[in-house]
Amino acid sequence: MAATQLSQKNPDGTTLGQSASDLVALYGATPVVQRATAASHTTIATTVAVSTTSAIWGFSTSTQANALTAAVAEIQATLVAIGIWAA
Repeated sequence: MAATQLSQKNPDGTTLGQSASDLVALYGATPVVQRATAASHTTIATTVAVSTTSAIWGFSTSTQANALTAAVAEIQATLVAIGIWAA
């Protein structure tokens, strides 16, 4: 049995959801709206990227380590919410 394709070979591509408020899910998960987060991923990446490796685990401050940990936790929560990562 052949799988059903989402693409209609549109030269502009294929999207899921037209706005952040549209409900989307995969693998039978309950559809949810796009997650919002207080932390900017670019701020976290910049903070960690410019750190000097003078302290334990390669971070100058615990704030840098905590920002990275929070970002990873948010990524995990997002993937679980839409069904890509099993809870």
